Amino acid sequence: MSLSILLLEDDEMLGETLASLLEMEGYAVVWVKRGNDVLDLTFDTRYDLYIFDIGVPDIDGLELLASLRDGEDDTPAIFISARTDIASIMRGFESGAYDYLKKPFFPEELLVRIRARFQPKHGAIECGAWQYDPVKRVLRQDGKLVPLGEVQQTLLHLFMTNIGRVIDKSDLLECLNQPSDSALRVAINKLKQTTNLPIKNIRGLGYMLETC
Repeated sequence: MSLSILLLEDDEMLGETLASLLEMEGYAVVWVKRGNDVLDLTFDTRYDLYIFDIGVPDIDGLELLASLRDGEDDTPAIFISARTDIASIMRGFESGAYDYLKKPFFPEELLVRIRARFQPKHGAIECGAWQYDPVKRVLRQDGKLVPLGEVQQTLLHLFMTNIGRVIDKSDLLECLNQPSDSALRVAINKLKQTTNLPIKNIRGLGYMLETC
């Protein structure tokens, strides 16, 4: 069964582009342009993924997702928005989204974010020249085994199984033997030096392994 996606985007050109691209990838897409349409559809139908613009008619995407979460709807959600200020981004994650894509963006980047979120965890995860086996917890670069210490390996597992998603600092601190903000910074910098992975600090939220 294909992934079912509810797309909320009031821009005609962008909405049509995204809907067509997602359908070409084999996803089942329902495209709507108003917040109230989402409320009507989700009352009777369960979706695998929400992709919400924020500035839409009736009810904005932030309030919409927050209300869905209050109704115990835990469907994964991505925001796509022209709002690039940190306050809006923080509100996006606080309202329950796992990702926030800032406009303008290449439509193919959205596909990468979706694949990263829904990639089967039993298969190898590709990230540039890196291949990670989440079951055996083994990292390879161009097929060659890369040895990692216990802390680095635990951090790597979190990042590689959550590509494109902000990981809360509290979850990362649990990977350390003696948790502290400074120890976490050191451990992540060491991991970045060892792997050269694009791990980014999202101020006030946590860390994220960006799209490879």
